[in-house]
Amino acid sequence: MTTLILRDPSTVSPRSRADDWAWDPVLAMRELWGWTPWTAADLPPAAAQSFAPRFDVHETASELVFRADLPGIKQDNLEITLTANQLRIAGRREATKHEESERSYLAEREYGAFERVFTLPESIDTEKLQATMTDGVLSVVVPKKPETQPRQIPITVTAPKA
Repeated sequence: MTTLILRDPSTVSPRSRADDWAWDPVLAMRELWGWTPWTAADLPPAAAQSFAPRFDVHETASELVFRADLPGIKQDNLEITLTANQLRIAGRREATKHEESERSYLAEREYGAFERVFTLPESIDTEKLQATMTDGVLSVVVPKKPETQPRQIPITVTAPKA
C-alpha cells in the first residue's frame, strides 16, 4: 500500500524532498507542469543523430530482393558495394537547415549516416546484381545462379511387372 502525503507547497521546497522518505506526487506533478521540453538544450547534438532505415529481404526461386524506404536520400549519398559475399548498403540523409529566427516544436525525422551489411549465400550471380530507386524505395535484386535454382524432375510412370 502506498502512502500519499499532501503538503502545503509554500512550506516545502522542491530540493528538500530528496532528504524526505515520502514521495509527494503533487509536488512531482508541479515540477512536470513547469518542464519546458522545447528548448534547444534538450535536443541532441547533430553528431548524435542517427538514421537506421529498415529493410525487407525476401527470396524467390530465382532471386533475393532487398528493399528499404529511403525518402530524401540523393543518389550521390547512397553507395552499394559487393565484396565476396558481403552486400553493403550505406548512405546518409542530410539534416534540414533551419533559420535562427525559426522555432522548432517537434523534430522526429531521422537523419545522419547508416550502413547495413548482408551476408549472401554462395549461390548468387554477382555479375547480374541490380539496384533501382523508385519513389524513395531502394530495391536491390540479387539473382541466383541458374544451376542452383530448383528444377522439376520429370517422373516416368512404368507399368508394374506381372
